[in-house]
This record gives sequence, structure tokens and C-alpha cells, in this order.
Amino acid sequence: MSPLLYEGKRAVVIGYGITGKAVSEFLIRNGAHVVVYDDDVTGLSSPEPSLVICSIDGFFQQNIERADVVLVSPGVPRAHPVFEFAVEPISELELAYRHTVVPIVAVTGTNGKTTVTTLITDMLVSAGLRAKAVGNIGTSIISLVEDDLDCFVAEASSFQLATISSFRPKVAVWTNFSPDHVDWHRGIDHYLSSKARIFENQGPGDIAVINASDPIVNNIIVPAGVRRIGFGIGDFEFGFDPGLAALTAYGEPYVFISEMVRTLPHDIENALAGSAAAYSIGADLESIADIVRGFSGLAHRVEFAGSIDGVDYYNDSKATTPASVMAAVSGFDSVLLIAGGKNKGIDLSPLLSLVPKLKVLIAIGDSADDLIDIFSGVPELLVIRAVSMEDAVGQAHSLATAGDVVLLSPGCTSFDWYRSYGERGDDFKNIVMTLQSTRGGK
Repeated sequence: MSPLLYEGKRAVVIGYGITGKAVSEFLIRNGAHVVVYDDDVTGLSSPEPSLVICSIDGFFQQNIERADVVLVSPGVPRAHPVFEFAVEPISELELAYRHTVVPIVAVTGTNGKTTVTTLITDMLVSAGLRAKAVGNIGTSIISLVEDDLDCFVAEASSFQLATISSFRPKVAVWTNFSPDHVDWHRGIDHYLSSKARIFENQGPGDIAVINASDPIVNNIIVPAGVRRIGFGIGDFEFGFDPGLAALTAYGEPYVFISEMVRTLPHDIENALAGSAAAYSIGADLESIADIVRGFSGLAHRVEFAGSIDGVDYYNDSKATTPASVMAAVSGFDSVLLIAGGKNKGIDLSPLLSLVPKLKVLIAIGDSADDLIDIFSGVPELLVIRAVSMEDAVGQAHSLATAGDVVLLSPGCTSFDWYRSYGERGDDFKNIVMTLQSTRGGK
């Protein structure tokens, strides 16, 4: 790759977080003059003469229209003026694809993206391939495009996919679909179409790994010549045989449920998705099976937080949609559910389907009133409000009996009480740990 790929070119980068910084460094290293626009420039300074950092000013439209390339960081709102003035704003994912010959496995979906991305990467590494997990998972793909690798495994959000043009992954994985980010996408149709763009530029020789048990995802039409591999709970290329209690690859068992650390329904689907993708890009089934057997999950995703007086506590703070809450609750029988937070404009009423498994609903955060209203027509379910996480855990503890599960699975974002879902989950775990120390437990 030419060291001055963008020599003399003008670039505008919107947002100066992890992605914006990595993109700016790449462009400057390749000869570009970069202007970065960020809503909060407090404390920011330009480390390079060819980099200008500023807030939106009177030159914004002119700079956008004169730019040779305009990069938009993930999550920049669609109402941002960049979408009005830029002819073709692109994501970091698109930029990286244009400047690498390394095959890309891209993973999208409403739930499970990070877990599946991690599984695929671990499976490929176990098989002896030089693979790196990048994208929405936290590591910028553009910062690694000059590395000597066999494969990128990129977690691709709907924000990133909405601004691609030529991005063509060798393997594209779609884990599942349910309403999410409707505030950013201004409706479910744009969210769905953005997700579907993961297959848009694929062609002969490429592979689409599709959740065949998700009716919306399974109905997506992929381009001609693309090999389609289905996964899910059922008889698919990568499926689950209930009689054998085993994960299967093309009808043959390769991991038995009894060998797995995590066996909730969504754990099985994630393992199948990862297996299908890793196998299709070159990993052997033995290496894949080793990773599936030993995978203990990621933080804040139905994460075991402790046991007190025979009651198990689980942290699922990453669950920010009703669908993810439903997936978590499905693995248990008697649940005291702590739910609520800052809603993203999503209809929370599908949570009513959980009533048969719920013992108590503890509503928290900005959406507490909405949850209480939704469940007001279910007199057999105890619904209470908590004013803090400590209050929520305390009330759950006082109402739970041996055999119950206390589950933090909010179905909403954390931005009312916390700065991130991680902070919310850590608070829950710390409160449980403190309760354990006073009550005894494991």
C-alpha cells in the first residue's frame, strides 16, 4: 500500500472517539489534511499540523462539500448536518475495506454480535489462523489494515452498515433481528434495511451465514452466487439435534450439550453461528469444538454474579431490547426480573410474553412508569418500583426464595442512571457481592 495514499486529499471526520482518532491517524499517515468535527472539543488538541479539531462552524458545509472523503463515526445521529451536505459519507468499515486485501468476516444482528465475533476469532486462532476481532467490539479495523493477518472478524453495527458503498465481506453473519435503535434509524424499516446491507455487495465465492430459525433473517434474499449456510435450533447446516442433545454440522454431532459451560438457548445459537462462520473460512471442527466447550461467556451477558440463600443472581446489563430480555429469561423458570432504564423508542409490551416465567417485576429508571403501565393488566404478577439499583437488588433479595433467579436484564439503555451498560452491570455485581458478604453465599 502506498504510504501516501491520500497525498494532497482533504478529509473530514465526524466524531473524535476511538474510531475518529484511528481514522484520522490513518488518513494523516497517508498524506491527507484532516478536519475533525466533534460536539465536545473541550480538552482536545491537534497532535499533528495536518489535523484540525473543531466544533461545527461557519465553514462546516464548505469543508464537507470540498472534502475528498467524509468519515462518520458510529452513532453520529442521522439528524447531524453531515448527512445533509455530504454526497457519500462512509464508515470506518468501508474505508478499511478499500485498503486491505485481508478477508473479512462481518457479524451483525440485534443481539449476540460481540459474543459471536469473539467466538469466531477464538475458533480461527485455535485453528492456527492469524485473526483479529475488530469493529464495534472495540478495536478499530483501520488501525490494523497494515498488519499481516489471515482474517479480520468485524462486529458491524447498523450505524456502520448504513454508510457503506463497496464493503464486501468474504463471510457475512446475521445473528438475529428485533426492533432496536429506532430512534437513530427513525423507524424499523431503515434499521432492517441497514442490517441487510451486510450482504449487498457479496457475490460468487462469498458466504452468507444466516439464522434460519429467525423468520425475518431467514427471508432475506442474498445476491446470486452467494453460498447460504443456515444455523439455528433445528435441522440446519449447523443445527441442534434434541435427541442427541448435540450441536451438529451437516447432520453430524460435534459438541454435546453436556460438554458446554453455557447452555441457554441463545448460547446454543451463538455457538452455532460462530461455528458456521469459522468453518466456512477455514477452521477445522476439532478446533471449533474446543472453543465451544470452554466458552464461559462475556461480561454483562447473562453473567453469573453469585448465589445467596439458594437464589442465583445474573447480570445481563447488556440487554437493551425486549428481545434480548426474552432470550435471557427463556433459560430460567422462576425469575425476579429487574428491568428498565432509558428507552430507545422501542415498544416494551412484548415483555408481557414473559409473565409465565416471572415471579416479580422490579421496574427501574426512566421507563419504570411505562413498565408499570404495561403490566398493570396482569394482577397475578407483583410489579414494584425501585429508586436505585441497591433498592432493586434489596427488594429482590427480600422476595426471592431458594430456586429463584434474580436477573438484571433491563431491556433499555443505561443512560438515565449510568454512563454505560458496563457501569450498570458492575454496580449490580458489586451490590450482590456486598450482600453475599453479609448473608453468605458463593
